[in-house]
Amino acid sequence: MATSQLTAPSVTVSARNLASFEGLRHSSVKFASFGTLKPGTLTHRSFKGLVVKAATVVAPKYTSIRPLGDRVLVRIKEAGEKTEGGIFLPTTAQSNPQGGEVVAVGEGKTVGKTKVECSVQSGAQVIYSKYAGTEIEFNGANHLLLKEDDIVGILESDDIKDLKPLNERVLIKVCLLSKSVSEEKTAGGLLLTQTTKEKPSIGTVIAVGPGTLDDEGNAKPLSVAPGNTVLYSKYAGNDFKGNDGRDYIALRASEIMAAVS
Repeated sequence: MATSQLTAPSVTVSARNLASFEGLRHSSVKFASFGTLKPGTLTHRSFKGLVVKAATVVAPKYTSIRPLGDRVLVRIKEAGEKTEGGIFLPTTAQSNPQGGEVVAVGEGKTVGKTKVECSVQSGAQVIYSKYAGTEIEFNGANHLLLKEDDIVGILESDDIKDLKPLNERVLIKVCLLSKSVSEEKTAGGLLLTQTTKEKPSIGTVIAVGPGTLDDEGNAKPLSVAPGNTVLYSKYAGNDFKGNDGRDYIALRASEIMAAVS
């Protein structure tokens, strides 16, 4: 059984087996704040800022989930929730990065003629790509079933700079904007704000993953190393805010365009 839900600070919509909003009748949707909407009152702007969440609910008669292949089952943790080891998940991420605890892993994958086990184990605290996997409600908790490659890295503290990237992932500290850039004006004389300017795309490598696997199952080292200053794609990766107030980004090595010096 699947459920879909719209959430916003003061607006909630729920419908059973709802794949989209197209074709909804006004009598089938009720807003807690506004009551039943009349035909013609629902516009595109009405849904601005709303988030759609869909989860597959596993019936209580099923007591376990065994991931297959290189898939991993992660129990989703809310921001600020403590792990069993007493570690808080980061709450200051800029783009709501996803984190949780690995509860089950598949048997791994085949690379060439070599069988390779998953690089994470049950109990590991991980950060994964924002839109990865399939959300599952199981045993009263939200889980995510995703491929190992969608896991950005292992984070065993409350500070993103301690992230241990996996595979070809790279953790970068974003370079600060200079004063002259932060006060930049348009040709018409308008002062640009942080939200209207393109985000910077240069930074310093903090940590790198072991690299991709060759046909023998051996990791190929990445072409960048901690300490390198690099130029990367502007809209790549996952953004984080560190405990030091600095911006960080975790992305794939293939999204790094050049090393600068």
